[in-house]
Amino acid sequence: MGAAMSHPELDSFVAAMAQSYAGDPRGHRLNRRYMPSKAVVAEIVELCLEVFFPGYFGRQDLTDENLTEHLRGLFDELHARLAVQIEQCLCHAIEEGEGDGSRAYADCAEYTAKLSGRLLARLPALRAMLLDDMQAALEGDPAAHGLDEVILAYPGFLAVAVHRVAHELYEMGVPLMPRMMSEWAHSVTGCDIHPGAKIGHRFFVDHATGTVVGETSVIGDGVKLYQGVTLGALSHPRDASGRVIRNVRRHPTVEDDVTIYANATVLGGTTIVGRGSVIGGSVFVTKSVAPASLVSRGERGHSSRPLPATGSPASPDGDAVPGAPEFDI
Repeated sequence: MGAAMSHPELDSFVAAMAQSYAGDPRGHRLNRRYMPSKAVVAEIVELCLEVFFPGYFGRQDLTDENLTEHLRGLFDELHARLAVQIEQCLCHAIEEGEGDGSRAYADCAEYTAKLSGRLLARLPALRAMLLDDMQAALEGDPAAHGLDEVILAYPGFLAVAVHRVAHELYEMGVPLMPRMMSEWAHSVTGCDIHPGAKIGHRFFVDHATGTVVGETSVIGDGVKLYQGVTLGALSHPRDASGRVIRNVRRHPTVEDDVTIYANATVLGGTTIVGRGSVIGGSVFVTKSVAPASLVSRGERGHSSRPLPATGSPASPDGDAVPGAPEFDI
C-alpha cells in the first residue's frame, strides 16, 4: 500500500469539497430529508414482475396450493415498499417547492396509502395487457420459440412490462418514481420509454436496443417498433426568458397497426403516422403520413406511397413499386 496522506493534505481536500457543496446548492441533498431510494424502487419493479409472471421471477416452486399465501406475502411487501417510496416522492416534491402548494407534509402519508392501494388494484388489468403484449411479441418475431422465451429473454418485453407499471404511477401524479422505474428498465434493456407515453394494447418492441419513446407520444393498438426507433420532438419550445416550456405536446402519434423499422426517426407533436402504415428503416419523418402508407428510403431520398393491397410489403427498405404514386416527405 502507498503512504497515507498527511493530515494537512487530507484536511485541504475535505475543505475544498465541502466548499464546493456550500457554494452551489445543486447536486447534493445536504440538510434535506426526503429522497426515494433507487435500490428500493428497483425492488418494487422486480416484485411487480413476480406478481405478473409467477414462476418466472422470484420463487420457482409455486403450486396451486401455495400460490395464495405467496401472493399475500408479495402484496404485503409491495404495499409496504410502495407506501414508503411514494411518500418520499410526494414529500420530496413539497420540499423542492414543486406542485401547486396545496399539499402539506402531513397529507403525504394518507394520500400515499390511497395511491399504493390504487396501483395494487390495477395489477390484474396491467397483467392482462402484458399477456397481449407477450402474444404480440411471439406472433411478431419468427425467431421466438415460445412465450417462455419472450418473458425470460426479450428486452423489449421487459421494457414494456416496466412501462405499464410506471405509466400507472405517472397518471396518478406520483412524481419521480415513474421516471426512476423507466430508467431502471432503460439501463437493463437499452430501451427508453418515458412513463408519460400512452401506449395501446399488443405493443411489441423487437430487439429494443436504442429505441426511444418520448413523454407525450401516443401509440395505438398493435404497433411494432424495431431497434433504434425514435419517437421524438422536433424542437423544444421556449418562453420569453429562454426556458424550456414543459407540459406541451412534443412527440408524435402512431395509430393502430403501424410498423416502424430499425433506426427510423419520427418527430413532432403534430406528426401522425396513419393506421396500418409501414415506416422503413432509417427514414426521417417530420410530417404526417396517411393511413396505409409505406414510407421508404431510396435513391431519391424518402418517399411515401400506398401499401400494396395485402398491406404487408416484402421489403420496407426496397425500391418504389412501379407505377405507384410517390412524393417526398
